[in-house]
Amino acid sequence: MAISYKDSGVDVTRGYKAVDLMKKHVKSTYNENVLGDIGSFGGFFSIAGEKMEEPVLVAGTDGVGTKLKYAFLLNKHDTIGIDAVAMCVNDIVCQGAKPLFFLDYYACGRLYPESESEVVKGIADGCRQAGCALIGGETAEMPGFYPDGEYDLAGFAVGIVDKKKVINGKDIVVGDTLIGIKSSGVHSNGYSLVRKLFGDENKEELEKYDERLGDTVANVLLKPTKIYVKSILSLIEKVEVKGIAHITGGGFIENLPRILPEGVAAEVNKNSYEVPPVFKVMQEKAGINDEQIYNTFNMGIGMVVCVAPENVEKAMESLKASGEDVVVLGKTIAGKGVVLK
Repeated sequence: MAISYKDSGVDVTRGYKAVDLMKKHVKSTYNENVLGDIGSFGGFFSIAGEKMEEPVLVAGTDGVGTKLKYAFLLNKHDTIGIDAVAMCVNDIVCQGAKPLFFLDYYACGRLYPESESEVVKGIADGCRQAGCALIGGETAEMPGFYPDGEYDLAGFAVGIVDKKKVINGKDIVVGDTLIGIKSSGVHSNGYSLVRKLFGDENKEELEKYDERLGDTVANVLLKPTKIYVKSILSLIEKVEVKGIAHITGGGFIENLPRILPEGVAAEVNKNSYEVPPVFKVMQEKAGINDEQIYNTFNMGIGMVVCVAPENVEKAMESLKASGEDVVVLGKTIAGKGVVLK
């Protein structure tokens, strides 16, 4: 008896339908640099219009992590793609790079075209927010590897910057100012702990309004990661920015030192802004100290920008004009690592 690919659990016709459903979302991200009429196995993107002395490509890749568990449970798939884009483009813009294009990888046990189309819709939304094009991706249907109804999602972004304008923190000195740009919430890190604290199996409980959070737990935990690309690119055109840190996994404690030269530490004033309720609730539920929670979550600050003191006012004006909520978070001091004040 013959055994077909479909008999093994992979139905290529579902893949065809998924591609058909997502086409409009993908094309909504295209710009004049996307060369969609050539090639078929790879995406083409022209950089002929970039006026730079020494153009350098900057790449970043990341996934959404176990935040996906909430998308599965709540059957909400239209924003998780924004997270996938955000985690990549927010990283590369820290180097002063303008994101050019994005590719995604979607892997599942059984392909449901409508769900994947919703995921890609979110990816396209994220790409438009970042000003980059979605020029390709991969859908992998792997029966027996992923449970039915679940999937994994990761992405890859490429940006460009003139080598002389690369931002890497090497010029940061003691006495510089740290400006915090507020986050939209938990973003996409620390969800293994989040799931321990809020659970990931009771849909009804997650959809209940929580007075402490001012919203349902579901809405708070699935809120997509903020994309800072356009605000940062606008800022670096106006002000000399010495360093930019994306506050992701590892929180302040791990990410701020990544931009600091030897002998320079970051002093963070925890009282310089109001920490969002979700972080206070999680700290209470977990029974952990400040050092531990600031080493896990963004605590309401998604990006930290380092500038000289004389540029603080201009930098904050630029970020506010881009719609960002900003705060003077602290300063650089002599030492090593991060000091929570």
